[in-house]
Amino acid sequence: MPARVLVAKPGLDGHDRGAKIVARALRDAGFEVVFTGIRQRVEDIAAIAVQEDVAVVGLSILSGAHVALTGRTVAALREADAGDIAVIVGGTIPAADVPKLTDAGAAAVFPTGTALDAIVAEVRALTGTPA
Repeated sequence: MPARVLVAKPGLDGHDRGAKIVARALRDAGFEVVFTGIRQRVEDIAAIAVQEDVAVVGLSILSGAHVALTGRTVAALREADAGDIAVIVGGTIPAADVPKLTDAGAAAVFPTGTALDAIVAEVRALTGTPA
């Protein structure tokens, strides 16, 4: 059974093109992908992640609120007794914020321009999925 990945757009950010490209790349690499669509509340993302039994939650954030939204998502997953679900973050992320995101609980961070192959490889590593 393929590993399941949730791709989500938290907050008020309405731009989903990058998230859809990443979702498709993960699907094409053999993952089962659940896409939430735009403007999701972090509590809803956590609930969907639990309901769908995903191994990874991928957040796509372009709004500049990436540190706060990542921390809130990690906390919501822990509160839902799902702290074992890895959270990865991609989007418009300055290099200086990468350590802040990992401190907030992100397992991996993918700033704009990250190669799709690198994202797929990291999700494989996090899920133990062979190439």
